[in-house]
Order: sequence, then structure tokens, then C-alpha cells
Amino acid sequence: MQPSELKDLRIAIVGAGYGGAAAARALGLLGADVTVYEQANAIREVGAGIGLRPVTMNRFRQWGIFDAIARVSSPSEYFEIVTATGEPIMRETWPADGEQTHTHLIHRGDFIEALLGVLPEGMVRLGHRLERVEDRGDRSLLAFADGTTVEADLVVGADGIKSVVRQQLFSDRAPVFSGEHAYRAVISTDDAHGMVNDDNLRMYIGRGTKVYLLPLRHRRQVSFDITALCPDGTWTPRVTKDDMLRTVDGFDERLVDITRGLDMNTVNVRAVYDIDPVDTWHSDSAVLVGDAAHSMLHHQGQGANSAIEDAGALADALRTAASVKEGLALYQATRKPVTDTLQSISRQGWTENGIDDVFPGQKPATAATGK
Repeated sequence: MQPSELKDLRIAIVGAGYGGAAAARALGLLGADVTVYEQANAIREVGAGIGLRPVTMNRFRQWGIFDAIARVSSPSEYFEIVTATGEPIMRETWPADGEQTHTHLIHRGDFIEALLGVLPEGMVRLGHRLERVEDRGDRSLLAFADGTTVEADLVVGADGIKSVVRQQLFSDRAPVFSGEHAYRAVISTDDAHGMVNDDNLRMYIGRGTKVYLLPLRHRRQVSFDITALCPDGTWTPRVTKDDMLRTVDGFDERLVDITRGLDMNTVNVRAVYDIDPVDTWHSDSAVLVGDAAHSMLHHQGQGANSAIEDAGALADALRTAASVKEGLALYQATRKPVTDTLQSISRQGWTENGIDDVFPGQKPATAATGK
């Protein structure tokens, strides 16, 4: 599209999470009139740590925000998988890309704050809970709980796994329970019982449980994550300290000690869900990005990275194509095959006997079939 056409484009983004904030930055740089509508009255990102891959960091470099992200993250050299008691299974060096950019480890809260911090004042409007979206062909209408309505040339649904935009316009299929729970906390490095002495992500696996230790050196903290099998699909289940200790029974005693020392008031507990692939992500005036389009299980650590790349690909497509309609089609054609594959791989999960399914040809110490 011509620069003049992009500047006349009115874009409404629903959701100020990873995908929404990244889309606001990428589309704003095109010169479009962008507004982000977020249902929360304050931005507060719960959870723990994530890894930002080189392709993501290079998007930030392209958008002029690399330094803002780098200041609140730690570069990492490799990802290591070990047994429950610490015997090596495999180690994979994170790829470097462009100017030797490495994977960076970051806390979700720092990530959201850094992304939102580079957006123009007034671009994000809080307290706007979407109730209805209407596709009117070349424009779409948003209706919010406070009675506000907004028309836009393009609505970007970045409203997560329970996306109203997706459910009303593209797919009403419900999220899918994985049969797992995730228990996440951020602890001081001093409380890690000497298990963290570098900037590399480690995963301990055994008996259907995965324990992740993700260093956040810039905070002098560690993201501690237990993912365990559980049949309770309640979105926010009630879990006790004893329940958590049972999931790490037989693991390295230091991991057991970390679990025993957790303050349950600081542990984020949730059932793990994703969605089945969505056939169509766009109409002529509405489109999905991030978890709204392709929420996936966290085993591959690709949720946030995929959302950022969606934002970049959407901006690239609109810049390249002759119209919004053609740009949205190009965006879906570019991103959907990639995320369909990642959703499928992420559902394989991780077991001591499943490494080869995820890393074919890697010749790990133990390899058979995944779940």
C-alpha cells in the first residue's frame, strides 16, 4: 500500500498483551492511526520468565526498541534438558542471528512494560472490555461494555486464547485442555539452592513432570516453573503445597527444597490450554494475531515469539500489498503454516522418551515416542 493510504488507515487493536503491543508498534511505524483497547483498568502481567528468540530480538532492532528490551533481559547461550535427577539428555545451543543476536531471557512483566513504554501516549486505552464485534465489509465495528462503539478500517484481534474477535467472527470452538497444570513463581537467586550459576535455561523431566529453571540475572531472580499432569481442567484450580510437592517427588532434592520453600501466595496456578488451528484468520476488515489466532502449549516457548512475528508479518504484508484485503491474505499465507506446525509440535510435549520427536536426528541419550 502507498504511504498515503497507510496514513489514512484507522486501526483498532483489541488487547494490550504481547501481540497487541507489538502490533501497535509495527503498524504505528507504517504511519497508520492506531488505537489499542485493553479491558483491564491497569496493566499487570502475571507469570514468570520467557525466552525471546533471535528472530524476535531482530524485529525489535528493526522497530528501534532493541535496547529497551535488552536492558531488562539476559542473553542466553543454550537450552539444556536433563533427567529429574540431573543426568544430561541433550543440550541445544540457541541460534544466533544477524549481528550475533542471541536468545534473551526476560520476565513477562518487564517485557510488557518495555513494549508499552515505546508506544505514544494515549495510544492504549484501558478499561475497554469488548462485548461485540461486527464485520461490515470494508469496516468493522467494536462495541464495548461501557457503551462505547468504535469503527475502524481494520480490527486486529489480539485478545488472547478466549478472544471475542475470534469467537464472534472466525471460530466458536472452545479452548482445549492439555491434561496439565502449570505452577509458576519467581524466586530470588539466593533461594535457588545453588542450582542457577549461569544464564541458560534448564528443564528437568520425569514421570510426566517438567521443571523449568529460567535465570533472570538482570533481576537477580529465577523463574521456576512446574508443568505436571493433572485431570482437573478448572482454569484456575485450587492447589496446595502438598499437591505441588507430589509432582516433584523423585526429582533432585534441591528442586524439592525450592518447591517446599515457595510462598503459595506468589505462585501462579493455571490449567494449561491451547486451541485447535483456526481455518481462517481474517475477513476484509478484521484479523487475528497471537494467541487469538493460534494459542499453543508452552512446551516449545513459542507463544510470545509467534505473537511478535505475527505483528511484524502483518505490517510487512500491508506495506507490500495493494490493499488491506490483499495484505491480510498475504499475512495469513505467510504465518499460518508456521504456527500450525508449532501448535502441533507443542502438543507433543516433553517426556524423557520423547526428545527425538521434537528434535529429529539429534541423537539424544534417550529417545522414543512423545505423548
